[in-house]
Amino acid sequence: MPNKLKDLLKGKLTQKELSIIPSSYDIVGSILIFSDFPKELAKKERIIGETLLDLHKNIKTVCKKTRKYSGKYRTPKLKIIAGEKTKETMHKENNSRLKLDVEKVYFSSRLSTERKRIFGQIKKNESVLTMFSGCGAYPITIARNSNAKEVYGIEINPIAHKYALENLKLNKVEDKINLYLGDARKIMPKISKKFDRILMPLPKGAESYLDLALNKSKNKGMIHFYTFAEEDNYEPTTKAIIKKCEKQKKKCKILGIVKCGQFSPGVFRICVDFKVSW
Repeated sequence: MPNKLKDLLKGKLTQKELSIIPSSYDIVGSILIFSDFPKELAKKERIIGETLLDLHKNIKTVCKKTRKYSGKYRTPKLKIIAGEKTKETMHKENNSRLKLDVEKVYFSSRLSTERKRIFGQIKKNESVLTMFSGCGAYPITIARNSNAKEVYGIEINPIAHKYALENLKLNKVEDKINLYLGDARKIMPKISKKFDRILMPLPKGAESYLDLALNKSKNKGMIHFYTFAEEDNYEPTTKAIIKKCEKQKKKCKILGIVKCGQFSPGVFRICVDFKVSW
């Protein structure tokens, strides 16, 4: 695609401008998002965006990130550079539909394969908890694609939670999923049950919630812990997990570490799959 885009822009951009057009972007539903858009192309952003709209008939809006994920809810700031003036879209993945506002909800379409990996592991009649459930991506894809007995989700962002409730109805899974709005630290002690599997897909800082997950895990329960780490330097993460388990007098068996996408040069999002027992 980058070469085709450059071919269409020949004569409209200089050779130097053509050489720095970003080749990496995310597509969420009908919205294309550039993460890193060179300042040197600011005056040509509209023509680049409109050319992309011509090239991709399924894309209705082209945005660029003007601020990385930040703030309490880890959301980006986006500027529309071409197309429809909306940041709300319907994203389809894994037999599910997810409605969301790409600026007000933390969501990564790149984790679609990871979500498939997770629901592929779920056994019949499992109780599953997603801490930090966002617009419902993990709970809904699990409910739609596995034989889990029950699925719980907790989300602190009220806008993401509102979309999640809407998405339950869209996907006809209201009877399978229990969603809670609030901080996991306050919500989890109020949930009286324990879980076979706990997911911790927090964009940043999940380690401070690990003690909560350990408290709510059944004996021989599985925890999927997400964090960022330098490539092939996962020991600090696994050591921290083992230390937390030992502190609670629990045994921890690391079953695997999976790369779920690149965050920056040499730094990856990883998922540590581990089993807890006592």
